[in-house]
Amino acid sequence: MVVRAGREFLAIPGPTTMPDEVLRAMHRPAIDIYSPEMMQLSEGLLRDLRKLFATKGQVYIHIANGHGAWESTLTNVLSRGDRILVLESGRFAIGWGEAARTLGVEAEFLPGGWRRAVRPEEVEARLRRDTARSIKAVLVVQVDTASGVVNDIPAIAKAIRAAGHDALLMVDTVASLGCIPFEMDAWGVDVAMSASQKGLMTPPGLGFVAANDRALKVHATADLRTPYWDWSGRVGEEHYRIYCGTAPVHLLFALRAAIDMLFAEGLEAARLRHRLIAGAVRAAVGAWADADGLALNVERPEERADTVTAILTPEGHDPAALQAYCRDKCGVVLGTGIGDLAGRSFRVAHMGHINAPMILGTLGVVEMGLRALKIPHGAGGAQAAVDYLADTVPA
Repeated sequence: MVVRAGREFLAIPGPTTMPDEVLRAMHRPAIDIYSPEMMQLSEGLLRDLRKLFATKGQVYIHIANGHGAWESTLTNVLSRGDRILVLESGRFAIGWGEAARTLGVEAEFLPGGWRRAVRPEEVEARLRRDTARSIKAVLVVQVDTASGVVNDIPAIAKAIRAAGHDALLMVDTVASLGCIPFEMDAWGVDVAMSASQKGLMTPPGLGFVAANDRALKVHATADLRTPYWDWSGRVGEEHYRIYCGTAPVHLLFALRAAIDMLFAEGLEAARLRHRLIAGAVRAAVGAWADADGLALNVERPEERADTVTAILTPEGHDPAALQAYCRDKCGVVLGTGIGDLAGRSFRVAHMGHINAPMILGTLGVVEMGLRALKIPHGAGGAQAAVDYLADTVPA
């Protein structure tokens, strides 16, 4: 017997649930890619992406996922043999650094673990030891989707300046843009990248990069530049150069609808919504946690992301069984533990097109699965989430 008829709930951290408005925006004929309408669409999106990144710098749209946007950032500001410092807090900064290695860059990984955010004082200490100034860039994710850690980007930027170092600060905002505060210019970030399929509620396939003047100056002499990713090739009078060829028209229609929804809600309101829903998830896991049961992966409350939560399962209980139960019996798809957390965790995403009934339904199904599979846990997680929202959302 199953109780999964109806719409499936995606609780994975990308692609996230797409609003009906975004799906409808794509359901239309293509347009002339050389038309004024196409140019206006592109100009409006580039303008609004600057608002999302909070920058006056240059913004680029790539037909790519986040890994493609990683490659854009690396090839446009680095040269063969350059050294970078990669700040570990989960799987994704490591992956970014590994991509750099394949391009001929020397990547040094600053150990940090998967249950704690990057320690800015350790970044400062490492850069102070780099008296030759051989480190050209520092790579970090704002939210690591694998671990559920959120890093303090302003503090890391301050640490780089305190060390008197001129390395570029490069930040991955794939799991944070549009969901939590990000202030590229105010915080001193030189290069930022993101993608369409998480907080921006759009199908996978668009990657975004923002670069400030410092990054553009370095770009002028970078020797890893390639024809498709090259930022310089994406500016000019010919509109098609923005996309290095044919524009991804229907993905752009989708992105336009998604950003319009986000701005209609208001960025501050969207951030508050994410914060409240994340609080409900943490309240539920807090109730489920006991000596032999579930636990939040991230140890410190202030280092837990408002967009995704990684949950550790008790030893001897495979999270795949819980995921299968929730998916096959109830129609809720949970995120899989990856990297160091594979086989001992699952993830609940709460970013983008997410509201109270969606998250309460997801948490209720998780609790149902825990009971059905006799996985050790404390009682009352779903009720704790309801109580948290009732106490924090005013009448």
